[in-house]
Amino acid sequence: MAAANPRASLPFMPDNHANHSLLRTRTGRHAQVGNVELFFDLIFVFAITQLSHTLLEHPTPTGLLHTAILLGAVWWGWIDTAWATNWLDVDKPVVRGLLFTMMAAGVVMSAALPDAFGKHGAAFGLAFAAFQILRTGFVLWAVRGDKVLRENFQRILVWHGGAALLWAAGGLAPEDIRLWIWLAALGIDSIAPAVNFLVPGLGRSHTGDWTVEGHHLSERLGLFTIIALGESILVMGATAAGLDWSWRNAAALLASFLGSVAMWWIYFSAAAGAATETIANAKDPGRIARLAYTYVHIVPVAGIIVTAVGDEWVLHHPLGHTDPKTALAVLGGPALYLLGVGLFKLAVFGKVSPSRLTGLILLAAIAPFSLMLPPLALGAIATAVLIVVGAWETFMLSRGAQSA
Repeated sequence: MAAANPRASLPFMPDNHANHSLLRTRTGRHAQVGNVELFFDLIFVFAITQLSHTLLEHPTPTGLLHTAILLGAVWWGWIDTAWATNWLDVDKPVVRGLLFTMMAAGVVMSAALPDAFGKHGAAFGLAFAAFQILRTGFVLWAVRGDKVLRENFQRILVWHGGAALLWAAGGLAPEDIRLWIWLAALGIDSIAPAVNFLVPGLGRSHTGDWTVEGHHLSERLGLFTIIALGESILVMGATAAGLDWSWRNAAALLASFLGSVAMWWIYFSAAAGAATETIANAKDPGRIARLAYTYVHIVPVAGIIVTAVGDEWVLHHPLGHTDPKTALAVLGGPALYLLGVGLFKLAVFGKVSPSRLTGLILLAAIAPFSLMLPPLALGAIATAVLIVVGAWETFMLSRGAQSA
């Protein structure tokens, strides 16, 4: 889903950085995502897989809350880095060194995810704190010669530093209070861009002062979505490999795979290109991009993760009894996904998407009957809803209707 010109919202750097050798040179052309950025993202393939397994092992309200908090941390770690590499020249050896060092911290962070609220809390908290501070501190050093950029990243470092202290403290704290400390840390990370990194004495940033390479950022977000979808395929493939080869399991695998294809289809519809022009021509493109990319985008990612969990349960018991947790995952995952991509359209176009809203209504209509259906049938129906939404959008967009 694309931004265009893009002046975007998470306040980063203005375009007056020609003399700063560690920053990208703006040529007006589409800046390509670097190979090192794709390599860096492999850490998050691992992280998302760990989050799915965490929810699979703890399918309780507490487990869901823990997974949501950890997903929030993973998301802010990734999206903040995506914004930073939108400005840093990733072909410079020192910038690559930064990314490799962050990857090392990311490996520790991801490995600790399943038991982050248990015995591996310190490993997760300290690794994530180091991940955030290292990146922001490096960018502050990289722009030290520019007064505007320096003051901006001083503000950002204050916010990230405060949150990092809480992530580290929560990891070291007793397990019974860790949840509350990490909720506070996640709250700080989440509110910082919305208030433009306001710091008493240092002021605040303004969306109109910053430009970004929007095609690059859009491509990075699209690739992150593919990472999440790829994780769901890994889960279903690994699960199916350990099961007997029967028509029931084959049908469950096919339904799960088609669901992933439908999610890809919906995300990468032609509306993504239309979003480029809409953001570029908006009165305040930064505000729209902040909402659409920095905040809304986590919702469909969460939907993909929950859907992957539901797919695994369906694969294990395709014709068994559908219990509440399976029904919630099988219907709730696609619902979260459609909600997220629907909110994206609302943020960009200012219009409700009829196709995505109809998909949500259909899933809600199925919910009262979900426990009466076998998991395979429920999963097939949820997949069918996603296919209907994708087909509807393709048909309407072929007729020039961007609000499908």
